[in-house]
Amino acid sequence: MTTAPDVTVTVIVHDDAARLPRAVASVRRQTHPNIEIVISDDASTDDTPAVARALAAEDHRIVYVRLPENSGGCSAPRNRGIEISRAPYLMFLDSDDELPERAAELLLAAHRARDLDFAMGAVRRVRVDTGRRSTWMPHLVAERRTLDGIEADPRLFFEHLATSKMYARAFLDRHALRFPEGIHYEDQLFSARAYCLAKTFSVIPEPVYLWYIAPYADSAAASISNQRDRLGNVADRVHVQRLIDAFLAESGHESLREHKDYKFLKHDFRMYAGDLPFRDEAWLASFADLVVPYLDTLTPGAYARLPRAERVVTRLVRDRRLGDARQAAQGLGHGVAPRRTATDGDGRVYWGDRVPESPGARLDLDLTDLELDTRPFFSAWFRHEITEVVPGPGACLDLAVRTYDPALRLPVGPQRAALLLSPGARRLTVPFRLAPVRPGVFEGRVRLDLAAARLPPQGFAGVRHPVLRLRHEGHTHTGLLLAPPFPPRTARVPYRAGLTPHRVTASPEPHAPGRLQLHWAPAGLTPHLEHAARLAKAFLR
Repeated sequence: MTTAPDVTVTVIVHDDAARLPRAVASVRRQTHPNIEIVISDDASTDDTPAVARALAAEDHRIVYVRLPENSGGCSAPRNRGIEISRAPYLMFLDSDDELPERAAELLLAAHRARDLDFAMGAVRRVRVDTGRRSTWMPHLVAERRTLDGIEADPRLFFEHLATSKMYARAFLDRHALRFPEGIHYEDQLFSARAYCLAKTFSVIPEPVYLWYIAPYADSAAASISNQRDRLGNVADRVHVQRLIDAFLAESGHESLREHKDYKFLKHDFRMYAGDLPFRDEAWLASFADLVVPYLDTLTPGAYARLPRAERVVTRLVRDRRLGDARQAAQGLGHGVAPRRTATDGDGRVYWGDRVPESPGARLDLDLTDLELDTRPFFSAWFRHEITEVVPGPGACLDLAVRTYDPALRLPVGPQRAALLLSPGARRLTVPFRLAPVRPGVFEGRVRLDLAAARLPPQGFAGVRHPVLRLRHEGHTHTGLLLAPPFPPRTARVPYRAGLTPHRVTASPEPHAPGRLQLHWAPAGLTPHLEHAARLAKAFLR
């Protein structure tokens, strides 16, 4: 008789033959060996079936099932895994991710220590482009704790991943809890239901999931959550929010609505807000058509909890001031000033060139509490925009720069400024002058010679963003340098102090916050090393 497994891990896959073995291997390496592995194939058309069958032939714990038609999402293959699973505890894994080797052991131990509906742990995010690792929502999983319902910590709505949890099968069956099919962002609805229906669940601080992310992949290769340029993506996300709202109302959890609304504004809408500077007018108009009706249903308390800069962008979208919303979103979260502010008769300061008319807009666009005119100079709000990029000789860029000072912190007259750039240990400083154009606006021109930047002896492959420094009365302020759209320009930087020449490409940063971006890459050997290479080649003959 075959021993019943303690845990079933369902690995969902669609057209991912290359990465499926890595995902399955991470489950096979679990320190708790009594597991069942269900490979649930969403009707793949590549070599996934052959790869999955080969894996099943290697390990009796592996079961392969295939859906007859592609469902287009994660829900159907996960539900199929639940349907055929034999274990009392269930986990889920996507084929492009992995489980840390102790994931099942740690979560199962939490279940066995208490009578839980589910246990959850930390998610370690891994950037596929850089290898950099970070913890998803670290403040929510920092300590071991057991909660008697989501009301004990509604912040957990932010941790909406279904893959970071081990569920008691009896809990899912008792509430007929399954992944909603036919929609995207199914994790958000499934997790909201699980949080609200669970009587007791535990959080452990150890990592239980490795989530590989490619945040800047092209649209065709991007995950669903990163396809934010598609209006259908916006519609799907709003649709799921409405389903969650309906569930909260029907299940008697209306008291959680403000917390859930705040999560939507701070997480979901915030991701789209950072992209607004990169969208055209037609896209922005369609975006507003999709989100504004829903934004108008959210609780006032959720808006009140937003940082001021995010509240400004949300209000400008709601009022369909879409050009202003695009401007406010550039540099969002980095203390970038508006181009202008307006002051009413009571001395209150507002974002933009006019005092808002409606009470709601006045509430959301009020910047008075930021004390723009008196805050310390190092944290003052300025706005530095490149208005023109002209290729110069060699690796030079001739830049026209405009600085906005809406709080009039700078004195009348020319200002000393500098561009700072550090691709190596030694910083390149390029001084220039900003001349006054009108109150609160300064302009200047500067030549940035990229060949003058000192690179490390071993060379440099990476990205840097120049910043603009201002000095005033012995104080210093350093701010972002925002870039307009312009065609990328690549130049060859000759050998100077390192081992190799480089190519350096200047372009506008293609994602938030939208800075001037410089990318270096080694481009061959120095003449000395080329000569040495020729000698070595001749010797080997």
